[in-house]
Amino acid sequence: MILWEFFAIAGIVFLILEMAVPSIFFLNLALAGFLTAVISLLISDFTALIVIFVALSLLSIFILRPILIKNKTKTEKTGLEAKYIGHSAKVINTVTGTSGAISIYDERWEARTENNEEIPSGCGVKILRNDSLVMYVTKEI
Repeated sequence: MILWEFFAIAGIVFLILEMAVPSIFFLNLALAGFLTAVISLLISDFTALIVIFVALSLLSIFILRPILIKNKTKTEKTGLEAKYIGHSAKVINTVTGTSGAISIYDERWEARTENNEEIPSGCGVKILRNDSLVMYVTKEI
């Protein structure tokens, strides 16, 4: 088998492994395999190509992987967290530790306070968190 084919096949195998196990580890090895396949068109010594493959693999793991992981872990707030948590609402039924209701975006939500304080109707509150269909709030200052 020609050397460039060997490293190209290794790159394809690592790419398939990355698709099966998305860890951004095998992607670095696939990149090293493809680059070594190109370099093998210029160098015909198999031992030197193995050293180049290992060096490129380590280089991409230590330089490229942290960049890819940093971009992968950036997440945007979605769902309830983005739409409600941290936002202001208006009390429509007095909120206590056991009952109450708030209105936000013209929607009615059951609400509770975490420290059993009583918040009268008409007051502004800030949504702290949710538990199923119940919003936990605190009085706005």
